[in-house]
Amino acid sequence: MKILNRSVDFLARCLNAICVRSKVLPQQPIADFELDTSVPTFYIGRLNSRLDIAALAKVCRKLGLPDPTQEQSLADTELPRFIGIQNPPPVFGTKSRPSCALQQGKAIFDALAKQPQQKIQIIPVTILWGRNPGKEKPGLSTLISHSLTPSWFRKFFVVLFSGRDNLIRFSQPLDLTQLVHDKGDKDELPQKLLRVARVHFRRQKLAATGPKLPSREALFNSLLASPTIKKAIADEAKAKGISQDQARQNALRLLDEIAANYSDAMVRVADRILTWLWNKLYNGIDVNYAEQVRELTDKGHEIIYVPCHRSHMDYLLLTYVIYHQGLVPPHIAAGINLDFFPAGPIFRRSGAFFIRRSFSGNKLYSAVFKEYLSQLFINGYSVKFYTEGGRSRTGRLLPPKTGMLAMTLQAMLRGIDRPISIVPVYIGYEHVMEINTYLKELAGDNKKNESVLGIFKAIKNLKNYGRGNVNFGAPININQFLNEQQPNWREAIHPTDVQKPAWLGKQVSNLADEIMLNINSAAALNSVNLLATILLTNDQFALSKSQLLEQMDFYLRLHRDAPLSDKLTLPQQNSAELLEHALTLNKFDVVNDPFGDIIAIKEKERTLFNYYRNNVLHLFAVPSVIAQQLFNHHSITVSECKAQVQRLYPLFAKEWFLPELNEDYIDKILASFAEQGLIRQHGEQLEVIKAGDNQATLEMLGKVVHHTLLRYAIVIGLLSQSGDMSPSELEKEGAVVANRLGTLHGIKSPEFFDKKVLTGFITSLKEQGLVHQRDNALAHTDELVALYQDLQHLLPARLWQSISDAIAAMHAGQA
Repeated sequence: MKILNRSVDFLARCLNAICVRSKVLPQQPIADFELDTSVPTFYIGRLNSRLDIAALAKVCRKLGLPDPTQEQSLADTELPRFIGIQNPPPVFGTKSRPSCALQQGKAIFDALAKQPQQKIQIIPVTILWGRNPGKEKPGLSTLISHSLTPSWFRKFFVVLFSGRDNLIRFSQPLDLTQLVHDKGDKDELPQKLLRVARVHFRRQKLAATGPKLPSREALFNSLLASPTIKKAIADEAKAKGISQDQARQNALRLLDEIAANYSDAMVRVADRILTWLWNKLYNGIDVNYAEQVRELTDKGHEIIYVPCHRSHMDYLLLTYVIYHQGLVPPHIAAGINLDFFPAGPIFRRSGAFFIRRSFSGNKLYSAVFKEYLSQLFINGYSVKFYTEGGRSRTGRLLPPKTGMLAMTLQAMLRGIDRPISIVPVYIGYEHVMEINTYLKELAGDNKKNESVLGIFKAIKNLKNYGRGNVNFGAPININQFLNEQQPNWREAIHPTDVQKPAWLGKQVSNLADEIMLNINSAAALNSVNLLATILLTNDQFALSKSQLLEQMDFYLRLHRDAPLSDKLTLPQQNSAELLEHALTLNKFDVVNDPFGDIIAIKEKERTLFNYYRNNVLHLFAVPSVIAQQLFNHHSITVSECKAQVQRLYPLFAKEWFLPELNEDYIDKILASFAEQGLIRQHGEQLEVIKAGDNQATLEMLGKVVHHTLLRYAIVIGLLSQSGDMSPSELEKEGAVVANRLGTLHGIKSPEFFDKKVLTGFITSLKEQGLVHQRDNALAHTDELVALYQDLQHLLPARLWQSISDAIAAMHAGQA
């Protein structure tokens, strides 16, 4: 028997060496889980399969983990290291013989009872061959997938066809010593261990593959049979004077337009293509905080990804990253403009479902889409949508559009019995492929529709795009959010759509703001947005290399000492390495002269660089105001500094989706300035150290938010000097003054002239109570006048004089 077992093990190792390529998560389990490989270690898996053990053993040897094929010595007993909960079924028949898992568990706990101080760790290991979720009605593809528990004979074909897509995921190890100390009844521990493991592996599989897929026909029939769509069909027939059957066909066509047609085979093909694409386009993709998403899936949470929207690349990049984190690709809400051949069918089979820009006037479409979305949540599919509604043309987060969020909360009110968590995602690039198109659209060009020609043109223009960043922000548990914000929300639960509760709109708005805040809190500094922030504040958009490196060092140190959020990420390279990398992106000119190199933004890139700076401008808002205060006054008290920041901060927070201001944040900024030798503090008094380039360093940082403060000053100045004005008049005159100042001072930042940004700021003034609205007229308050004086102290005299002259000229013209 031993010879036979050794022969089978040898064949399993040979097949594994030839056919298997494993992806391991996390990549460094010893470091991530702080494993001590010297203590007795066991592995527990779902299936007691020799091929599974062979694949695990190969990975463990590479990682320096104990070999699962060897026995573990424990209290003078030799025990198998691998615990398989379930044996594979026989070739003929479906009933598996009982596994030895329970006996192994009892033996481990018995040995532990003899040596109570002995530390033992059991590592749960999920081993998946491919990500095929299987179908509700099994077919041939299911028979050669791992979605069903395979016999040893079928497992051979599973490995043959899916061995290159093997996923091995280690989970947080169980400390059995602690478990024994915490639990009273020791006899039940082996059974409890297996029960917990079964639940864990079921959740792991669901997180990696998603639920089984219904046929498209079965899905549509199920949706058409729902009470909500039945009522909408009846209303459609009555409203249009058509038969029920015709109305039903209309609903069926809408479902066909909307619904995804997910295919595991398409996802695997796309994975290989995208791997090639990213290697061609990017120097690397930095992914941060993905472990918190995996922790949520371990707890059985359904995930809704809500990323910012910078580029069409977002669709591909985020899905690719999620897939490579061992999680099922989400169903993606994509604009109907992307449903063109051949992209549409490919996206649809990759999980995209399509949404029209507007539901207005089409009650049947609205009902069908809402029911489809609800069924995705009810059936346990992860979903991804962009709450901004479209791609940002300026690099700033756009005000959220709340339609999808409202439908998400309404789906919650259908009585979903699983916790649902929203995961905000920050996506950043060192180059956005549509950047030139965005600039043309901001200049007045019409948005062009996507087409096959556009795809080929984009492929032709592929080049070095630098690095990309995907940061998963702090998750929002919707159940917990509603419990805190609307304790009575469960009273509105109903299995079908009913009248919207009165509180829904308010809570949707609150949730949207929290999502946007968490996106910006997870921002990433990179070489391009860092250089853009520095060079755009300088004359001719240039700086000597030595001074540029010093300013980069200052900014990097500042954000390490005083991060806006604990989710903010900084590049690992130093300033010299970042600059060297950035110069390879062909966005900068290097001018050589006898005094040293000068780094300048290429002329054609200067306006475009505002986009990259705007990705991270919110990170510099408070430090910039403080630096400007210090540069202007050279000496100021801590109280004066904080008071001025506190008056401006609510406007910053509304514009850039910032967290509540914590005074510790200001203290950390001042401490960083002091530690970097820029200022000294005597009690309450802050004083600039007049040595070296200190004043230049503070001046450059202070200029970062000049355009924002200038825009504030224009609007507030018009209100303060003109008396009552209607919002439309204020927007119109504000745009005229902004254009004049842009011409006078060479301002090319697109959002400085954007009427939507002006409108948002005026709305913010109303929300903050800084203006009063009577009928259709806005009137300033005393608080607004005080804010105007703050701005006067912060902005340079030349800018302030231009504002005063422009407003005076406008008044003279009106008179």
